[in-house]
Amino acid sequence: MRRVSLGGDALNDFPAGQDGGYLKLMIPSSDDSDRGFVRTYTIRHQRPDALDLDFALHGNNGEGGEGGPAVTWSQTAQPGDKITAGGPGPAKPLAPDADWYFVLGDMTALPAIAVNLASLPPEATGIAVIEIQEEEDRQALKHPAGFEIQWVVNPYPGKSPDQFEKIIRGIPWQTGRVYAWSATEFDVMRRTRAYLRDERGLGSDQLYISSYWKSGLAEDQHREVKQADAAESAST
Repeated sequence: MRRVSLGGDALNDFPAGQDGGYLKLMIPSSDDSDRGFVRTYTIRHQRPDALDLDFALHGNNGEGGEGGPAVTWSQTAQPGDKITAGGPGPAKPLAPDADWYFVLGDMTALPAIAVNLASLPPEATGIAVIEIQEEEDRQALKHPAGFEIQWVVNPYPGKSPDQFEKIIRGIPWQTGRVYAWSATEFDVMRRTRAYLRDERGLGSDQLYISSYWKSGLAEDQHREVKQADAAESAST
C-alpha cells in the first residue's frame, strides 16, 4: 500500500472528526486532457493539517497488468502537487454494543477496518478476517485485547472468491448479538452476503456489507453493477 497525505489551505474549513469517512478524488488524466477519473478513498487519519489516504496497489503484482489511474497517481504524486477532492462522505462505523463482531475485508477496506477497530471499547470481542497480497502487507492494527486478527494471503486480489468464502464459513459462529461488517471485491461480497444475510439471518441492523470494487471494472462501471445487484437483491 502507499500512503498519500493531502494538505493545504482548503483544509481550513474541512470538518473535524472524519477518520473513516471518504473523499471523491478527481484523478487527472495522464495525457493532460480535460478527461479525468473520479475515485473514492477512505480517510485513514485526519490530522490538523492533513488527511492521510492509503492506496491498495492492485495491478502491480504481475497478474493484473498496470494499476488503474488512482494507483498510478498515488505512485507519482510529489509534494506540492494539487488534486481536487469532494467530501467528506460519512464513515461506516461498527454498531455499538454487539456481543461479537465479525469484520471482513481486503486491502481496499483496510483503512476503514483500522479506524473501526481502533474505535471499539476495550471490552469488545470479535474477529477480523483481512485479505492481503503478501505477508509484508500486515499492519499493526490497534484493537481490543479480545479481538482476533486473521490475515489471509491472496497474491491476486479478485481471483478465487471461493477461497475467502471457505475461510469465513469455517469460523465458529458465536451466540448473542452478532454484528458483521464486510467490504470486499464484488464477487466475494455476493458470496459473503449469501452466507451472512440469507443463511445466518442477519438483518440490516446487524449487517453492513458492500463491494468496494469489482475485478476488471473501473469505478463507474462497478457502480452500475452495484446498482443492478442492489435492485435484484431487494426484489428477492
